[in-house]
Amino acid sequence: MKITLLGSGTSGGVPEIGCRCRVCTSTDPCDNRLRTSALIETEGKNILIDCGPDFRYQLLRNRVDRLDAVLLTHEHYDHTAGLDDLRPLCREKELDIYAEQNVIEALRCHIPYVFTAKGNKHLPHLAFHTINEEPFVIKDIKIMPIRLMHASLPILGYRMGNMAFLSDLKYIPEQEFTKLRKLDVLFIEALRKEWHISHETLEDALRNIEKIAPRQAYLIHMNHQMGLHAELEKGLPPGVSPGYDQLMIEL
Repeated sequence: MKITLLGSGTSGGVPEIGCRCRVCTSTDPCDNRLRTSALIETEGKNILIDCGPDFRYQLLRNRVDRLDAVLLTHEHYDHTAGLDDLRPLCREKELDIYAEQNVIEALRCHIPYVFTAKGNKHLPHLAFHTINEEPFVIKDIKIMPIRLMHASLPILGYRMGNMAFLSDLKYIPEQEFTKLRKLDVLFIEALRKEWHISHETLEDALRNIEKIAPRQAYLIHMNHQMGLHAELEKGLPPGVSPGYDQLMIEL
């Protein structure tokens, strides 16, 4: 399995428009964060987790020209705005999109034309599949959904093999920790150091990492208030690193 972190930033990205802080003006490439997304390459298949507004550029710079499926964590714009840009990848046949029913209904309101695209070569041809907390299979690849709470909004993280990807969470329901045992790699949100109503802080993330005990954890969905990548990296405990765009891991 190969995992590419296509983006590691929050909804505003880093640098944030109009901001002149030392993170947003940093010349370190690790401080430039596109919206959070990941590409999983396993058993000859390409599976995308979330498809945000930076999707087109993310695939171009990684030279990705094929997807077999897209997993959506929730309906927020920074995780779904790139769905229209899937068009070049699904002209010949429909591309499978997996999401909870409430997410599909939200997309039906936001981009209704993708639900009536059959026969129109200028629109993305997407096949929506409703999922819940039960495990499911994509082309022989087992996917384990992880229930997360994004403030009061229930959303999903995903586990594939010994890798789990948990973005946009405020807390993990206690019963979900059993699904996260014996991980080699964990990607988990840490928005910033200060309290936030709907996102984990760095302290929250470190507490969950200690409880899950993966071999290696990477922080994702970070905003500019988290500070410089180089400084953050020095202050983290062993086995925990800040994620960054273009990070590639092979398991």
